[in-house]
Amino acid sequence: MRITVSVTNDLVTDHRVHKVCTTLFSNGYEVVLIGREIKHSSIPLERRYVTKRMKLFFNRSALFYAEYNIRLFFLLLFSKTDIYLSNDTDTLPANFLVSRIRRKPLVFDAHEMFPEVPEVTDRLVVKAIWTKIEDIIFPKIRYSYTVCRSIADIYNRRYGMTMQIVRNIPPASVAIPLKDKPIDAKGKRIILYQGAVNIGRGIEYVIDAMPYLEGFMFYIVGDGDILEDIKERIKRLKLSDKVICTGRVSLETLPAYTSCADIGVNLLENMGLNYYYSLPNRIFDFMRMNVPVLASDFPEINRIVNHYGTGKLISNYDPQYIAQTVLQMVSQQFNEEGFASANAELTWENEEKTLLNIFLQAKNNSVELRTNNYELT
Repeated sequence: MRITVSVTNDLVTDHRVHKVCTTLFSNGYEVVLIGREIKHSSIPLERRYVTKRMKLFFNRSALFYAEYNIRLFFLLLFSKTDIYLSNDTDTLPANFLVSRIRRKPLVFDAHEMFPEVPEVTDRLVVKAIWTKIEDIIFPKIRYSYTVCRSIADIYNRRYGMTMQIVRNIPPASVAIPLKDKPIDAKGKRIILYQGAVNIGRGIEYVIDAMPYLEGFMFYIVGDGDILEDIKERIKRLKLSDKVICTGRVSLETLPAYTSCADIGVNLLENMGLNYYYSLPNRIFDFMRMNVPVLASDFPEINRIVNHYGTGKLISNYDPQYIAQTVLQMVSQQFNEEGFASANAELTWENEEKTLLNIFLQAKNNSVELRTNNYELT
């Protein structure tokens, strides 16, 4: 049975989609993952499943989303597929229409609350369009899952869905690299951010705290919309010897960077419900490497970090306060039992049980989708 998976990124650094595809492939499904090619897509993909990347004419604004969904629609329409997996609302229009035309099951993975991402939430017309798309399609989605309880509860109440939860947790098999580590800090302590370098990630606050942190370096591992602004900030504050931007690294090499950190950071700004209720995979990535995290005191993050005692939560992003908190963290002994418990209980192997059950239901009910008539609106 073939599952066609679609996402709007270039596949290189998407941990969640890679884990999902690997799980499905390992359990006997034929998997085809569709993304897009961008100018920085030079990192080769070595995956066990099939990957395709479309080269688009437009890579920004409404024209990008329109072109992507139109081209995805025709690609899906004329491709052999038994189940469609749509990742996030921006891939949903094409997937939903084709699933109805071909009467095939559609599974939806909500990585986030798309109309509430910082890039959208203050653009009222754009937000209204994406919200309308969700208003039309979400009540008709039968199989769906998301990253945390808070987002699932909101969508279930709003649309009468039965959205389930598959958290973005690394596999238990991810081990701490013992050698060939990519960061040589020459005896200095490492603060590390990994992930998309986008608005609202709190990276600027950590940069501003670095003048108050002697003997520390801050590594920013990733790429994104504001990376050039971040580099300009570093240059303006004359912190090039203390703050290093590595750019993007592959999924396979990222754990080696994570393992170099003394402290991981995840300081999100409250820029809408998406960030406020988020549960970023870096929280779990730091746990897997026994790295304490300095994180925002938001509900889902609080639920994990406080339960296992694997970091410090703050709401005050003043640079001097961040610096003081970092110094406190490196001087205290975090409970090793908390990390051990977290790493035993929080594994992708546990999460994928829910994922596989969802796809088993979609597979078993595919005949019903082929034999019933459905209205598109």
